[in-house]
Amino acid sequence: MAFSISKIPKARSSSSRLDFRNRTWTTCTLYLYLDPDAAGEIVTAQNVTIPGREALCLTLRRLAYPKRWGDLEQLYGRHTSVMSSCSSMVMNHVITLFGHLLKDLNYHHCISPASLRTFLRAVQDKGAHLTNCWAFVDGTTRPICRPKRNQQLYFSGHKRMQMVKYQPLMCPNGTVCQLDGHYPGSYHDARILRESGMYAKLEEAASGQDQDFVIYGDPAYPLRPLLMKPYGGCNITPVQEPFIAKMGCVRQCVEWGFGKVVAEFAFLDFKKNQKLLLQQVAHMYKVATTLSNCHTCLYGRHVCSYFNLSPPCLRDYLKPLSVQ
Repeated sequence: MAFSISKIPKARSSSSRLDFRNRTWTTCTLYLYLDPDAAGEIVTAQNVTIPGREALCLTLRRLAYPKRWGDLEQLYGRHTSVMSSCSSMVMNHVITLFGHLLKDLNYHHCISPASLRTFLRAVQDKGAHLTNCWAFVDGTTRPICRPKRNQQLYFSGHKRMQMVKYQPLMCPNGTVCQLDGHYPGSYHDARILRESGMYAKLEEAASGQDQDFVIYGDPAYPLRPLLMKPYGGCNITPVQEPFIAKMGCVRQCVEWGFGKVVAEFAFLDFKKNQKLLLQQVAHMYKVATTLSNCHTCLYGRHVCSYFNLSPPCLRDYLKPLSVQ
C-alpha cells in the first residue's frame, strides 16, 4: 500500500520530526506554500502519479538522514526508481519556483531599507563596533566523493580532500538571503566573491540609500567599501583588538547557519553519496538551504534568537518571483 501523509498518527509527532524535520501539521502547511498552484500530484518518469504531500515527505525523508532508496521501499510502497524520480522532480520544482530566494539578495522580500536598518540595529545591540553592518558572509565547504575527472580542481589543500564550496550571506533574522555555488574546493574565497557577482548585488541593494549598508566577512575576503573584514597583520593594536573580538562574536552566526543545514538534512553530510558527476549536488544543498529557511520561519533559529529578531512569516518568505 502506498504511503500517505494522512496516515501518520498524531501520536507519532516525534517520529514525524525525525523523519521529515517538521511536525505533521507543519509539513502540510509547508506543502501548501511550496505548491502555490495546488497541482496536488506529480507524475514521475515511470508514469506513476504521486500525491504532492507524499512527494514532499519522501524528499524530506531523503534529505533528513543517509539511507538507500531500497531501504525506504517498505515504508513508501514505491519502487526505488519511482522514489528517485519523484525526489528529483520535487527538488527541481523548489529550485524553479523559489530559486530566486537564494540567487540574488535583491529578489528577497526582506531586503528593504527598513529591514536593513532593523538588522544593523540588532547587530549593533550585540556589541558590534560597526554601526552599519547588516549581514555576514563566509565560505563553507562540503566533502564530495572523489570524481573521476578534475580531481585536482576539487581538491582542497586545507581540508586535504575533494570538496565543493558555497558562499552564503546570513541575515540576523536567521535566513540565508543569498547562496552562491557550487565552486571547486581549490577556489579561494576572494575568487568566489569575484565570480559570484555578490558585490555588484550589494552595490545595487545599497544604491540610493542615505547610508552605506555593509556586510562583514573573514580575513580571506578583500576589503571593499561595502565589505568589511578584521584587521590583519601581526601588529594588532590595543584599539583594534576589541573590534576584532566583538565582530568575531557576531560573525559566528553564519557558522550556525552552516550547522543547521547539515544538522537538519544530514544526507548532505554523507560524503559517499555526494557524487558530483552522478547527482545534482548543488541542487540538493540549495533545496536543503531553502527548506532550512522554511524551518526557521516555522520554528525559529538560534541566529534570530541571538539577535532578538523574529523570522519572516512562511507565507511571506515563499513568494514566487512573479508575485513579489
